[in-house]
Parts: sequence; structure tokens; C-alpha cells
Amino acid sequence: MWVKFSRAILKNRLLILILLGLVTVFMGYQAQFVKMSYQLAQMLPKSDSTYIEYQKFKNTFGKDGSIVVIGIENENLFELNNFNAWYDLTLNIKNIKVDFRDTLVNGVTEALSIANSYTLIKNKDEKRFDFEQIVKKKPTTQIELDSLINILENHPFYEGFLYVDSFSTTLIAITLDANVLDSKYRNDLFEKIDSEVIKFHEKTGIDVHKSGLPYIRANSTTKVKDEIQIFLILSILITSLILYLFFRSFKATIYSMLVVSVGVVWAIGIQSLFGYEITILTGLIPPLIIVIGIPNCIFLLNKYHAEYKNHGNQIKALNRVIQKIGNAIFLTNTTTALGFATFIFTKSAILIEFGVLAAIDIFVVFILSILIIPIIFSFLNAPKERHVKHLENKMMIKIVNFLEYLVKYQRKVVYIVTVIVVILSIYGVSLITTTGNIIDDLPKNDPIVEDLKFFEKKFNGVMPFEVVIDTKKKNGVFADNGKVLYKIQKLQRELSKYKEFSKPLSIAEAIKFSYQAYKKGKSKFYILPPATELKKLKKYVKNDTRKNKFTSFIDKENQVTRVSFQMADIGTKEMDILLNEIRPKIDSIFPPKEYNVSLTGTSVTFLKGTNYLVENLLTSLTLAIILIASLMSVLFSSVRMVLVSLVPNLLPLLTTAGLMGVFGIPIKPSTILIFSIAFGISVDDTIHFLAKYRQELKQHKWNIRESVHLALRETGVSMIYTSIILFFGFGVFTVSSFGGTIALGILVSITLLFAMMADLVLLPSLLLSLDKALTTKAFKKEPLIEIFDEEEDIDLDELEIKPIKHKELDI
Repeated sequence: MWVKFSRAILKNRLLILILLGLVTVFMGYQAQFVKMSYQLAQMLPKSDSTYIEYQKFKNTFGKDGSIVVIGIENENLFELNNFNAWYDLTLNIKNIKVDFRDTLVNGVTEALSIANSYTLIKNKDEKRFDFEQIVKKKPTTQIELDSLINILENHPFYEGFLYVDSFSTTLIAITLDANVLDSKYRNDLFEKIDSEVIKFHEKTGIDVHKSGLPYIRANSTTKVKDEIQIFLILSILITSLILYLFFRSFKATIYSMLVVSVGVVWAIGIQSLFGYEITILTGLIPPLIIVIGIPNCIFLLNKYHAEYKNHGNQIKALNRVIQKIGNAIFLTNTTTALGFATFIFTKSAILIEFGVLAAIDIFVVFILSILIIPIIFSFLNAPKERHVKHLENKMMIKIVNFLEYLVKYQRKVVYIVTVIVVILSIYGVSLITTTGNIIDDLPKNDPIVEDLKFFEKKFNGVMPFEVVIDTKKKNGVFADNGKVLYKIQKLQRELSKYKEFSKPLSIAEAIKFSYQAYKKGKSKFYILPPATELKKLKKYVKNDTRKNKFTSFIDKENQVTRVSFQMADIGTKEMDILLNEIRPKIDSIFPPKEYNVSLTGTSVTFLKGTNYLVENLLTSLTLAIILIASLMSVLFSSVRMVLVSLVPNLLPLLTTAGLMGVFGIPIKPSTILIFSIAFGISVDDTIHFLAKYRQELKQHKWNIRESVHLALRETGVSMIYTSIILFFGFGVFTVSSFGGTIALGILVSITLLFAMMADLVLLPSLLLSLDKALTTKAFKKEPLIEIFDEEEDIDLDELEIKPIKHKELDI
């Protein structure tokens, strides 16, 4: 097959280049339509019970996680100038408008602070409650402001919600328009909020803290967008520099970068055609294409130069490159693609998209490299002596000779070191923990993290946590003389014992607020009224046509209600313990036979999503190992050889896991990705080495010792080159501001470095130490996929390439 394929490529080179150019133009046109994702990453599958509960909650009460909080801590807030500045800030934020799809809309649906908080006034004539603002206008004197403080202190509803510590710490709760929040226009909204905050700070000198899930999401999306460009530029610069240092040739560097650059254009175009948006994961694909695609070019160019140096025939060299290396890199790209493709089986939308795109794009870059490199170099002049000098790089020769020395004479040392590494790695693995926070990937000194810690310390957090109570009957919330309301109060008191939860908002709190108004605003009546009083209160509530302030806490049928908490971002492990602890207490208050109580909200879905991903990514890693092992068995027709080849690839994974345990890097979605990716890539070197080893065995009459050494010399340099490219290529991700991306860069780089050493030292050592009969039996059997025979020559008479009339290109 590869013989015909190579002839077809070189015979139709001009037509292929034109077609590639047209497709690239089309993909470039499509790339402009790719969009950033502004939604919170959905990790759970739609069939998951937690996901279903969360969707039911949103359908009943609307979306949670749309509140941003702006907080200050200052003893002098109630000085006249400072309070008026806070009043202006609240009002200005509430009136922010943004351009949404060419229409000016309110970006903020509500901004509530002590400067514009409401009170309820009992209207005896209409038998209803009227909402009135406590601060109707900016106070003009300090005496006027001091009188307002007394009124605010008489409203316990707001304590713990809008202020703590006797007003020295207070916040503005900003509810954002859901449509604006989930679009690119939110950036303009946050810029305007930030602008108002800066004005307040400049006017008063008071430090302001900003947080809330929307703010964290928006900031993360902006960082992802900026970092994609940084990763792309750095990966191009670093790989270009390393390529030039390897080959000392502008031709090799420029045309290799051309291959991966076209690959990036195709990758973005394909993403647009699939309708996938750019997420924190799919944003990594363009630089990954560069890092993974360059090794293809290195193997092709190394073989081209080696072949040309051997016999001096350019066309024969290019033909052999396609036949020999084409087969090998097809298999290596297949294993890499399989490593990514296993993410498809996680049933998580964000990972499925990443797996689909990465797998397709890896095959795309393989096709581009096997077509572009031979065709371009067929138009150029034959390599000169300076172009093939890298084959005799003295440093690389010394390194390969040293590795050969270890394999020949120090195998016992190799095995002892391997055993020590395994023991230490197993110990490290025993220290690994599983966790995950919503802001876990941000550095601890990031302003977002510091501001979140402020709100967790003062208000117990800002992450949404919802308790949804279904009474199973119409009007069940108010039935039986308010029985459910008292149960809600008991639940709130029980959960208030946990420092992780903020003061709740619920229909019970709304009724307490109403009862205080009914009793002429006296704060001692901020309680749930007795059954007789509840009936009187009900008349006022029924007559009030402006109940929209509280209807978001109960459904239309008065059957389902919610208790809304804000909570700290405590991590999945701690969250799991907390949920398991409070669930029995909730069930004791609301017996499951009478009520359906579900715990939901962004905090819960994130916990379940993280646990789901960790479990399924471990499954995907296992699947990747099985699939790649199956491919190896097809390649070598030997189960024994598959087991031998897996050892140097599983050892680096174990070592990396051990390092994670020792250095306290937990297992979480962003780090578990490392293993599937690294395994899929690291096995490439094993295939290159064993393919060459098998060729040498056949050529040298099954002489194991000589075949191992020849295979090491032949593939060693290319494997070192590609490993260095991969090491520094993945190292690019360490400049990220996201901890998960940094961990991905560091750990994949380290894993691939260990994998290179295992393939160049441990694998040859194992082959030499194995019984000769075992190895020859395994390899004498013809494989189902034939690796091109080194000795099979090319009939140049059958290969005709039309000469190019214009002057040949050269650089």
C-alpha cells in the first residue's frame, strides 16, 4: 500500500499542493466563525441524576450563579462622604447599560446594598405591604445619616446578608442579566462595573473586593482567550528555534513550521464546522498540534537526509521516506489519537469535544506532514553536505553511545535503578489525594482568589448552594398551619452550625420580614408567627400584587420551595464529607416519605462533576492502554512483545503519579488528563524503536544483540530530538495562570522525558535480557500490519516525476 501511496504523492505533487491550498483557504474562512464559550463548563452527562435535579431547579426558579458581590471593610463607611460614594456606586451599577446585539439593554437587573435596601410598610387601608427604600435619597448631613443607621440596625433580615460586624463590613449584591452574562457582551458589563469601582476607590481610598461565580467565570474566559495566543506564539518560537538548532537549516525549519501552521488553520476550521466553542481544553489544541506535529517532520527529514547521504538519489530518498517513515508515523499518530479519543467515552460534553477534535486534528497533521514535506522537498535542490551534517552531531553521537554502553554493560544497574524508582513511585502514589475547587487552578496570590477568601471569611462564601423542598402537594408549603415553614427554620438553624454556609434566603425569612412589618417594624418580631398570626398575615400577602421580591423562592403551585445559601469553595473532598454529614439531618427534619428534598446548585454540580470526571478519566486511561496494546499486538503479532513494550510506557506514568503524591499535586480533572495524553504520545517512541528492531532482526538473521544496538543507533537521535521538542513544547503551558494547565505542562513534559529514557535504556535492556527463543518466536511470525522492509528497494523506472520548467527553489 505504501509503495503505491508514495508513487501517487510524488507523481501528483502539484495537484496535491493546489488541493491542500484550496482546503486551507476554506478552513481559514471557517476559522473566523469559531466562538469563545461563555457558559460554565458542563462536566456531568445529561442522564446524570444530579444534572437532572439541577435542570429542574433552573426550570422552576431560574438560573443560579448570576450574582456578583462587591464588598468593603472599613470603620469609616458611615462618614457622610464615604456613605454617599457607596450610595452612588450602588445606583450607578444598577443603571449600567450595555450594547447587546446592537440594542442597549440593562446589564444589571438588581443591585442591592444598605444604601438602597427596602423595608416593608403595613398598609392598613389596602391590607397589603408596601415596599419602600430605607434610604430614599443621599443624606446631606451626618445627623441625617446617623438616624438612617438606627433604622438599618432595626432590620435583622439584612444582617449577615448585606452586612456583618456592625456595618464595618458590607457588600453590594449585583444580579446580572442572564442573557448578557452568557454572551461575549458580558466583558463590556464587567468593564463598566470595574470602572465604577475604581471611581469609588479613588474618591474614598477604600479598598474594594469583587467576587461571585459570574466574575470568576468571566475572568477565567478572558485569561483563556489571552493565553491561547501566548501558547501559540511561544510554541511556534520554541519549536522553530529547536528545529533550527537540530538541523542548522532554514529549509527544514520553515517547511516544518509550514506543516503545523496549516494544521492549526485546519484545526480551528474543523472546530468551527463542528460548531464547538473554544473552552479551556479546546483552546489547548492549536499549540498541541504544533508540539505533536513537529516530531512527524523530524522523523521524515531525518530519514530523508539519511537516505540521501546513503545513496545520493533524491527521488529514491523521498520515496523511501514515505514508505518507511510514513507507515511508522501513521501508527504513532494513531496511538496518540487514541489517547485523546478515549475522552469521548467520558460522556462529559467538554471532554468529548476535546477528544473528538484532538483525535481528528492529529490525523490531519499526519496527512499534512506526509504530503507537504516530501512534495516541497521534491521541488527543492537535493540536500547539500551542510544539510546532512546534523546526522553526525558529535554530542548526539556521544549520548547515543553512552546509552548503548548502559544497555550493553550496565543492565543490572538499569534494573536496580528501575526497581528503586518503582518502589519510590508506589510510595508517592499512596500519598495522592483527590480534590477540586472552582478556583483551584488559579494561583493563590491571584486577586480573584484573595477577594474570594475575603468573602469566605466575612460572609462564609459566594458559591451557590440550594436546598429544594418538594412537599408533594399543591399549597403544601403553607399547609398544616405553616408546618413546612417551621421545618425550614429548623433546617436553617441546623445548617447555621456549619461555618461553610452563609445566612440563607428563603420563604421563611421573607415571612419573618413580613411579620416584623405587620408588627409595626419592631425587630423583636422578626420571627415566624404562630399559626393564628400566620392566617392574618396571609391576607396581607394575598392582597399584595407586588410579590415579585419573594416569588423566586416558591413555585406557582406553592408546592416547591427553595432555601438558598452561599457557601465557601471548600473543595470536592470536604464537600463530599459535608453533604454526607448534613443529609441525615435534613432527612430527619423532612422525612423522605413525605418530602422530596434535593441538594443542588453550582457547588453541588461541580462536586459531582469533578468526581464523575476523575472516575471516568481513569476508565479512559485504562481504555487507552487496552486499545494501544491491541494495536501493538496487531503490529507485532505477539502478546508477549506487547507486554514488554508496555513496561517502559507504564513506568513513566507510575513515576509521574508518584511525583504528584510527593509534591502534593492532587488528582483532579485538570491533572488526570495528563496520563491519557502522555501515554498516547510516549508509546510513539516505543513503536519507532520496535519497528526498527524488527527490521534489523530480519536483516541480520535474528541476531538480537546486533539488532538492538543498530535499532538504538538508528532511532536514538530522532527519539531524542522529538522528546526535546515535546518537552519544551509542553513546557510552554507552564506560563499559564491556571494551575491545571501549568500542571499539564510540567507533568506531561516530565512523563515524556521519563518515557524517552525508558524506551532508549530499559526497553533495549529488556529485549537483550529476554530469552532468545521468546523474542525470535514473537518476531518471526508475520504481523498483520507489515512494516516496510529496509531492504526492499524502489524501481525508479516506475516512478516518473515531471520536471519543473522554472528554476528549482533553494534556500
